[in-house]
Amino acid sequence: MAVGAVGINPEGGPASQQDMRRQNLAVVLGTIAGQSPLSRADVAGHTGLTRAAVSSLVDELIGRGALTETETAPSGRVGRPGRALTVSDRGPAGLGLEVGVTHLGACVVDLRGEPRVWRRVERSHAGRSAGQVLTELAALGAEVEGEAAGLGLRVEGRVLAVPGVVPSAEPGLVENAPNLGWHAVRPADHWPDQDTVPAPENEANLGALAEYWQGEHGAETFVHVSAEAGIGAALIVDGQLFRGARGFAGELGHIPVHPDGVPCPCGARGCLEQYAGEAAVLREAGLAASGDPVALLSERAGAGDPAALRALERAGRALGLALASAVNLIDPDGLVLGGAYAELAEWLLPAVRAELAARVTVRPWPPEALRPSALGRRGALLGAALLTVRQLIADPTRLPLA
Repeated sequence: MAVGAVGINPEGGPASQQDMRRQNLAVVLGTIAGQSPLSRADVAGHTGLTRAAVSSLVDELIGRGALTETETAPSGRVGRPGRALTVSDRGPAGLGLEVGVTHLGACVVDLRGEPRVWRRVERSHAGRSAGQVLTELAALGAEVEGEAAGLGLRVEGRVLAVPGVVPSAEPGLVENAPNLGWHAVRPADHWPDQDTVPAPENEANLGALAEYWQGEHGAETFVHVSAEAGIGAALIVDGQLFRGARGFAGELGHIPVHPDGVPCPCGARGCLEQYAGEAAVLREAGLAASGDPVALLSERAGAGDPAALRALERAGRALGLALASAVNLIDPDGLVLGGAYAELAEWLLPAVRAELAARVTVRPWPPEALRPSALGRRGALLGAALLTVRQLIADPTRLPLA
């Protein structure tokens, strides 16, 4: 809806004054977040709102801790120095938390989208209960949140990235995270402080959102695929995350690339994970799963190890088969390799591109439409923290008035 237009509520009548003010607060904050520093007059020019309206909205956003206003450098012109508005680097922030198969993560991102505190702890969760893992993660989150408070940041929301299915109908439930051994786990049941329970979200979805918000892709519709122990994908359509009818969209790892191939723990045969997942690539390369497998594969491939190169080429072919099906079905602007794939892209890309060239024949497909993410393995955790920040920018009335 254009700024300044008469709002319409879901029942068909005029939007309330409160609704319109909420929308205009979001427009002003979003404009400054995207183009700061700006003067109040600049904001009026960008949004079409009157200067008086902008002044009132800006004052409220300053009162909510979302904006700061400072004097600019002297211009040499007669009159008072100009004043510049920027998104605050103190005050409101988002806390991202992550459970991986072999690590825990926590980070705090300020309202500008800048990570201010970042922590990753390598820890195998094989044989550990959800309660043990989540209790440990809660302690890490509290430690990071305390460090952020020392920087003047106040966490306003918490999101947990998890390699599992979070159904749309039950957003507090991790229905299935097979690589963690979790089934029907509610993080709230294991979180020691009920005031700080994070909202769980699929890690592939969060990685894709982080790529859309902070990547340099320019695409509005793309498939983001990432891997560590498992393989996940997420689809951004016209700038919005596509979840599917029940929140199960993105299970690229269980697309069959060899229908009569290797049995998969999911019960099917020939799934992509059995050819391009971390365990499969390590096995093909003759390497044991210890330490940081991605760094080990990268080191071996970089040294020209024939087995590692052969394993990554085989994984790239399998990944290309699955992604060709996605391209033919969805017609995206691009494909993004995230997570571990981003760090192994140098050796994966040739085989993936070869399969795409051979199998995407009904539409133009330029090789550069497939690219690695600059976020690498940081994407999911960054997306978890950014989700709160984006929600606050979209509705600044969530922030308390000072």
